[in-house]
Amino acid sequence: MEHRPRLTAEEVARMTDVWVDLASPCHPFFFKSLTDSLTNVRTMVTVREKTETVPLARDVGFDFRTIGKDYENKTLRKFGIPLRTAQLALQMPKADVALSSRNAMCVLAAKARGVPSIHYTDNDICAYVDGLRSEELYHRLEAQATHNIVPAAFRTEVLTDRGADPDSVHTYDGYKEDVYVATFEADPTFPDRLPFDGEEFIVVRPEALSATYVDAEASIVPEILADATDRGINVVYLPRDSGDHAFADGIDESRLYVPDEALSGLELAWHARCILTGSGTMAREAARMQTPAVSFFPSTRISVDQALIDEGEIYHSRDPEAIVDYVDSLTASDARSDLTTAKRVHREVAELTADLINEEVSD
Repeated sequence: MEHRPRLTAEEVARMTDVWVDLASPCHPFFFKSLTDSLTNVRTMVTVREKTETVPLARDVGFDFRTIGKDYENKTLRKFGIPLRTAQLALQMPKADVALSSRNAMCVLAAKARGVPSIHYTDNDICAYVDGLRSEELYHRLEAQATHNIVPAAFRTEVLTDRGADPDSVHTYDGYKEDVYVATFEADPTFPDRLPFDGEEFIVVRPEALSATYVDAEASIVPEILADATDRGINVVYLPRDSGDHAFADGIDESRLYVPDEALSGLELAWHARCILTGSGTMAREAARMQTPAVSFFPSTRISVDQALIDEGEIYHSRDPEAIVDYVDSLTASDARSDLTTAKRVHREVAELTADLINEEVSD
């Protein structure tokens, strides 16, 4: 365990209390890396029950309280967000500043309690798709944050057209995933936890078919799993919810591993031959590690995903055979494992966050 010098009473008095709310599985890594880079900050953490978010928050070392949950059922989900917002407003810790990512629940709870908020987002999907009223509303709520920090590829008018002061929207040259990829230290023994005897493997995660921004009736994952295993490719399959488990029915079990416990997506991205996902986060994590990445996201893509596709860092297709052909074409040299760029972005976002916290505390 790391031993830190004991703080004086004066140093404790000068510390800033920061509330961090974790609502999705990628948040524990992002905020652990970010808050560990901030000085004179004392963090208080709350977590929403959503897939692996709670165990991952525990794995990274956060002390936290669990407040509210996500629901698989679409109807219940509509009520779950306002319910958790109310729970947070009543139960949030006393803080000087609130930090959250893609999380209007925290933004609104902090606003209700008069606490300034710093919000991170990279999802501008409603800039491209008409009729997504729930996404448009969500952006309108995110625009209520005191500050929004977004990648340079993000369309800032998504926030400013919905009420955000242009001076409150701050951009950085990189991607959200850079922030926590930069501080990742791979465990060389991690592949021993997989049943492949040290052989190469790929990772497959399905589309989020229940999400409002996903326009697809069926997943292509069953075809990908069948084709990949038929070609002798080992697959770590990560279902999102209970319905996704059926996609593995009839697949060669000697080539397919469905973990019973949450596995670190960063470890998987570091050690895998390729990451294949129906959403964006895992593909971006892999791409920023220089691990080959495939997105088979079925709808209009957000700006950060399109930018990485245009730059050749992510391969996108909805053709299962073309996807597996791409995986088959990869060689060991395609994974370069270079974190130089990620480290630069991490410094930029940490410095920007520290400046904004100091600005709010000194006002």
